[in-house]
Amino acid sequence: MLTGCPTAAGHLGPGTGGTPAGKPATELGRVVRVIDGDTYDVLSCGRVLRVRLTGADAPELGQPFGRQVADSVARYLTPRRLVRLTLHGRDLYGRTLATVALVPATSEAPVVALDSLLVARGWAWAWAPRHKVPRLAAVQQSAQRQGRGLWRCSPAVPPSIWRNLSAAGKRRYASGCPR
Repeated sequence: MLTGCPTAAGHLGPGTGGTPAGKPATELGRVVRVIDGDTYDVLSCGRVLRVRLTGADAPELGQPFGRQVADSVARYLTPRRLVRLTLHGRDLYGRTLATVALVPATSEAPVVALDSLLVARGWAWAWAPRHKVPRLAAVQQSAQRQGRGLWRCSPAVPPSIWRNLSAAGKRRYASGCPR
């Protein structure tokens, strides 16, 4: 059984993302499935949450680099890997919005924020619901300058725009970029 599940008094229910005091709830969990670069199924406190990572927006699976990003994330989020979720409510699709931190195997190693890792490697845009993430803006600019990950292709089209492109538009932007 996982530890770190909030008590009934300190939690408003599965995936609600808050406590009575208004602070985000924090839980430990294990990723059981990587859906794409920024969406995962996480076993936490005896239930499976569909988690949408905040802080980063990864390419869609059919978008350039989408499959590579999902595969890269799956290598980090192995089934035995413990993660810390900080819950921030739900999105329009019913997914739990959460920051995800990779919990180290030893106490000497640092906790790694997954959004920072994805943006630094050039696998995602700095993003949070309805706004950009200032703390990751410099990290994204560095990845862009160095041509890491999705920044190797120009122009890199954010998923919010990609989803609205026609098939012809997607072909035009995807030409020369790995899928």
